Amino acid sequence: MNAAWSPLQRETLEAMGLPLYRATGIAASGGLPDDPLVDALLRAAARNRDAEDAVRLARHWPPVHTLRKDPRAKRALWPQLRALRRPPA
Repeated sequence: MNAAWSPLQRETLEAMGLPLYRATGIAASGGLPDDPLVDALLRAAARNRDAEDAVRLARHWPPVHTLRKDPRAKRALWPQLRALRRPPA
């Protein structure tokens, strides 16, 4: 069992018949995955890996494996990335 879940949470999830997942990727590491697509998305958002909000932004994007397989997910992300490029009003 994952230590991130409290005993009450584990018991509740098990009672509902739900599996216990553990965080992976950005959520688990607290950093950005070493992936060229992540770097490209950050560039499209006028950011780089060192930007203060890079990890926070990436957490709200679909997983990289989804973006690679689903063109609709990638197209849906572009308006958000373009909005990040605009200077604050």
